[in-house]
Amino acid sequence: MSTSDRILLLLHIGFAIFTLGPLTAATMSTPRYIRKRDVVVVRYLHRTTQIYGIGSLGIFLIGLGLAKGDLAEVWLTVSMTLFVVALVLLLIIERDQRKAAHLLEVAAAGAKPAAVPARPAAEEAGEGAAEAKAEEPAAGGATAEPVTAGEIAQVERGRLAAMSGVVALIWLVILVLMVWNG
Repeated sequence: MSTSDRILLLLHIGFAIFTLGPLTAATMSTPRYIRKRDVVVVRYLHRTTQIYGIGSLGIFLIGLGLAKGDLAEVWLTVSMTLFVVALVLLLIIERDQRKAAHLLEVAAAGAKPAAVPARPAAEEAGEGAAEAKAEEPAAGGATAEPVTAGEIAQVERGRLAAMSGVVALIWLVILVLMVWNG
C-alpha cells in the first residue's frame, strides 16, 4: 500500500468517524425532542443533519478514490449501493425534521395551519379580508375533528425513529463489509 493510499484510507476512516457518529446521533435523538416539543433543539438537530449529511459525501468520494476503479468486487458494489440508499433515507429524514420543526412552531404559536390556496385566491380576486375569513370555515368544515400540528408532528416522530434506525443499521452493515473484506 503506497503512502497516498494510506493517507486516503486515514481520511476515509476519519470522515466516517467524525461525520457518521454525529449524524447518527442527531437523527436518532430528534424524535425525543419532538416528543418534548422543544423546537429550538429540533431545529438544531435538523441543521446538524444537513451539515453532517453533506460531509458524509466525503466518505463516499474518498472511498471511490480508494477503490481505484476496481468496482467489480461484490462487497464494494454492495457497500456503495447501501451508502446511496442511506443518503436517500437521510434526505427523507431531513425533510421530516424540517416539517416536524415547522409543525411544532405552529402548535406552539397556538395557530392551526391555514389552508394556503383559499386565502391567496380570495386576495388575488380583489375580495376583502372579511369575505376571505368567511370562506375559511367552509374550506375546513369537511373534517369531523381538526388535527393539531402537534399530532401531525407525532407522525413525523415515528417515521424519523424508524428511518434513523434503518440508516444506523446500514452504516453497521457497511462497516462489517469494510472490515471483513478490506
